[in-house]
Amino acid sequence: MHDAVDAARRRFDAIDALRGVALVWMTLYHFGYDLSHFGYWAQNFRTDPLWTVQRTLILGLFLLCAGLGQAVAGARHVGWARWGRRWAQIAVCALLVTAGSAWMFPRSYIYFGVLHGIALMWIVARLTLGWGRWLWLAGLLALVSPWVAGALLTGEFASWAALFNGRALNWLGWVTRKPFTEDYVPLFPWLGVFWWGVAGGQWLLAHRGPWLARPLTGVGAALALLGRHSLPYYMLHQPLLIGVLLLAGARA
Repeated sequence: MHDAVDAARRRFDAIDALRGVALVWMTLYHFGYDLSHFGYWAQNFRTDPLWTVQRTLILGLFLLCAGLGQAVAGARHVGWARWGRRWAQIAVCALLVTAGSAWMFPRSYIYFGVLHGIALMWIVARLTLGWGRWLWLAGLLALVSPWVAGALLTGEFASWAALFNGRALNWLGWVTRKPFTEDYVPLFPWLGVFWWGVAGGQWLLAHRGPWLARPLTGVGAALALLGRHSLPYYMLHQPLLIGVLLLAGARA
């Protein structure tokens, strides 16, 4: 009995370590962004492909890991109460990000960033866990939908573009111009990556379960430990980086 309970609670080091890689990469990216923001380093994080491509890859890795995590939760039949408590933590943190960014970037504050997107994608993923293999197709359709919408909104339905570009609906991602905000993670196309994470996680659990359950050592174990605490790390890393740079600037 106890072995079954322990197995249900055991973390998958491989998934946690992958999330840890995303956290380390994100920290390095944000450190570079902060250096640029405070004038220590001249870089264009909005248009330079060196940085825009990295942002896309980091975000994609995060959402892939989030989808993998939801696949595990579904396989373990995590109840709505436990799931809801974790979802509430993400939602509250998303609101804190909005408040903090409004203080620091009043003209471009974050109103639908990565945590806002993940909170919504969690709900969608929870309701679609039973789609099985169809999640691969759903993910593909989600990925291409912004390009289809863009073509329609600059063509036959151009009169609707202002509606979908407005803040009330631009969180969907079916826009013809990107909103001016420090972080923008709309439902589409990113739900596609999340769904692929769920589908990939379900396949791995069915066909590579022992590989996922294998404990890691060394650097892998350290990354897994970091990945288990992704939400508090995400919330704290930027205030700490900014604080260090402000302190360094005050002493210069």
